[in-house]
Amino acid sequence: MTQFKSDFLRILQERGFIHQCSDPEALDEAAAKDVITAYIGFDCTATSLHAGSLLPIMILYWLQQTGHRPIALMGGGTTKVGDPSGKDESRQLLSDEQIAQNMAGIKKVFAKVLTFGDGPTDAVMVNNDDWLKELNYIEFLRDYGPHFTINRMLSFDSVKLRLDREQPLTFLEFNYMILQAYDYLELNRRFGCSLQMGGSDQWGNIINGMELTRRVAGNQAFALTSPLLTTASGAKMGKSAAGAIWLNGDMLSPYEFWQYFRNTEDADVGRFLRLFTTLPLDEVARLESLDGVELNEAKKVLATEVCAIVHSRQEAEEAAETARKTFEEGAAAEGLPTFSYDLAAQPGLLTALVAAGLANSNGEARRHIKGGAIKVNDVAVNNEKQELSESDLNADGVIKLSFGKKRHALLQPL
Repeated sequence: MTQFKSDFLRILQERGFIHQCSDPEALDEAAAKDVITAYIGFDCTATSLHAGSLLPIMILYWLQQTGHRPIALMGGGTTKVGDPSGKDESRQLLSDEQIAQNMAGIKKVFAKVLTFGDGPTDAVMVNNDDWLKELNYIEFLRDYGPHFTINRMLSFDSVKLRLDREQPLTFLEFNYMILQAYDYLELNRRFGCSLQMGGSDQWGNIINGMELTRRVAGNQAFALTSPLLTTASGAKMGKSAAGAIWLNGDMLSPYEFWQYFRNTEDADVGRFLRLFTTLPLDEVARLESLDGVELNEAKKVLATEVCAIVHSRQEAEEAAETARKTFEEGAAAEGLPTFSYDLAAQPGLLTALVAAGLANSNGEARRHIKGGAIKVNDVAVNNEKQELSESDLNADGVIKLSFGKKRHALLQPL
């Protein structure tokens, strides 16, 4: 294992963030000597990022904490094209209005993690549409097209995946890697950016940008990627049976977010503590050494620390307390996800379970009931045709629905 001199690379290595690096010795020397400026791009395909995006956000956090300047690049321009990496199908094209709305939502989480301003290590947020929309197509092709060969572009995994599976890859998407490379060059010109970071599926795109910056601007440039995250069982990070684990509270409540990390698989606890919290590594080592029932306490610490970063310390502690009351005292507990529901129009329990996010379909809800996993107001249900009515409302005027021991929701009649 390389012994890095710079705090930045040393911390990234110790916490498990590094997968590939183009020239680790030279980057380490640059980071140990001066303030470096580095960026990660985030396309604006939804109004919130999800838990899988928390890893690159934490890389930007550690970059700033070790005395360097992070750039959060909003892909207002590249979102119009769509990144083909890791996908079999073309991304749905969004309107300018949709992209602007998504960008406004995405920005919220960065303000909680990074310090923005005009200082030498203050974070910067920019939109690549600022320069991409101004490009003259013919001039752009003439100036930058010669730096890219079709042979090389066809060798990229994002392209080969589509072609091997005989899925169409549009010329629009084929241009994505060139536009992303141009982002690196433009950020180098505007901010002196010398490092692009991202997931390992972006390695080819990042190398393109690094080489374009070196050839056109003649400046030193680096590439660094992090491992693509999956859980120990192979599930994609940031997804659950009920859908995406969004970072914005208006998309997913702090309690549900807390629960997602509380339910982390045993084998992932140490890794997630290193990646998604700022706890000292000796404390991480102590927590991941716990086993049996005690490991649940480490999961609660993980959930609370991650929730505090994404939401707030107060909301994280409230979520932890809600969980304690719900599971240890059997109480309905304020703070559980609450959804409004037209009980008179759709009294069926199956429909209510789907509306509450406790099942993805009536068929799945039916299977949960047959398996004995569903409770209404903490009473097990075995009749899939059961209907709910106002007589089921508890003293708080809601109906508590439960799937298993850990997932609950409150139904509030309209």
